[in-house]
Amino acid sequence: NFEKSEKIFIQTENSQYSFKEFNQLCNKIANFLLVSKIKANDRVLVKLEKSVICLAIYIATIRAGCIYIPVNTSYTPPEIDYFIENSQPSLFIANYESIKNISNKNIKTAQLENDLSGPFLEKIKSQKNIFEPIKRDKDDIASILYTSGTTGRSKGAMLTHNNLVSNTKSLFKIWKFSDNDILLHALPIYHIHGLFVAFNICLFSGAKINFLEKFELETVIEKLPKSTVMMGVPTYYTRMLQSQNLNHSLTKNIRLFISGSAPLLSETHKEFESKTGHKILERYGMTETNMNTSNPYDGERKAGTVGFPLPGINVRITNPKNGEKLGVDKIGMIEIKGGNVFSGYWKMKKQTNSSFTKDGFFVTGDLGKFSSDGYLSIIGRDKDLIISGGLNVYPKEVELLLDQNPNVKESAVIGVPHRDFGEAVVAIIVADNKKNLEIEITSSIKNKLANFKKPKKIIFISELPRNAMGKVQKQKLRNIYNNLFD
Repeated sequence: NFEKSEKIFIQTENSQYSFKEFNQLCNKIANFLLVSKIKANDRVLVKLEKSVICLAIYIATIRAGCIYIPVNTSYTPPEIDYFIENSQPSLFIANYESIKNISNKNIKTAQLENDLSGPFLEKIKSQKNIFEPIKRDKDDIASILYTSGTTGRSKGAMLTHNNLVSNTKSLFKIWKFSDNDILLHALPIYHIHGLFVAFNICLFSGAKINFLEKFELETVIEKLPKSTVMMGVPTYYTRMLQSQNLNHSLTKNIRLFISGSAPLLSETHKEFESKTGHKILERYGMTETNMNTSNPYDGERKAGTVGFPLPGINVRITNPKNGEKLGVDKIGMIEIKGGNVFSGYWKMKKQTNSSFTKDGFFVTGDLGKFSSDGYLSIIGRDKDLIISGGLNVYPKEVELLLDQNPNVKESAVIGVPHRDFGEAVVAIIVADNKKNLEIEITSSIKNKLANFKKPKKIIFISELPRNAMGKVQKQKLRNIYNNLFD
């Protein structure tokens, strides 16, 4: 509907694109793919810094009937070699440095530098700005996104056209997007959140995008009054709370703050509401499923929960040992079925089969529970579960108690090998004032946790290791403290 509109679609620091201009840019790139002999179902691997051109490459790849594979710009040459070997792309679009370092010199490449110079841009300039999209079936693959690979080699999640379209339509409706909206976009675009949630919704609704290269606190604060919606990871919101300028007046034009990609602390939720008058809407999604649940737009947004299943999506909690369905307030495995769920892992049939139940539910690896009023809470990852002395310890339960201390900025609870207990509970804490804090914490949780759940050791560090989307990398912590009790 918006393809010929002169309305501004994307506003960057230095330029702006109308819907019409962006559409023509996508068509030029799609034509370039065709003349480069890139065919339907071919893979296009992209490692580029965030830019409008990068967004256009995504849409052009889809229009040309190809499969879009964005990768994190911080990946190393050996990691890129693995993605190339695994996905067998027909084209690799990256800067000179990345292209130079790949092992497979036979692969077709297109060079685009970070300052948006390079042969790729020159080649697309001469292309026609009209393109007839290649017809695709709803179950054809639109994109492959590689998981972060915390449990071995990264797996390529195959997302279909239907996965992307059905999820976009759902979110557009429940979050009440319109062409009057202006989204503040500070997220990376090699990930579900910044690309398939944020960008797709704006493309579908005709909303404008205030497009930032990355999250920089001062720029975000400056752009807030000129925006109506912001999507972010919890780290963005904790950083915003540090700004003296964040207040009710600054955020009066915002109708919705959305958080995802990692758990939002209840304290952050409450402090943000106190400073701005806005309740952050937390939702739950993952690479393999797009978005699964969301707190309501109009109803109560409960801190510490991720809300209700989206329309047409079935979410259930089961016993990880036997698959038996569990009732209210029982912690178990979150399993999901719906049009949002991916079609499997690229070239990994065994991993795909083991990720689905016999009746077609995707086993997420996340532990959670439903409350009596239907809100879903995420308790943690199944692999993060600690079994100490044969008893289950859910890290989130301990972390919530630790985070109640005003001097604790954040915490991560892990299990490490222990001769007697099998695994011992260890608390890693980032704190403002460490003086007597260990004694204070030990005393405060004394009567609130069973002995087997209490940390055997408390360790203070300056910051928790996180991935690009702000998720705490507990595997890194487990590796560091693996020999703590030797």
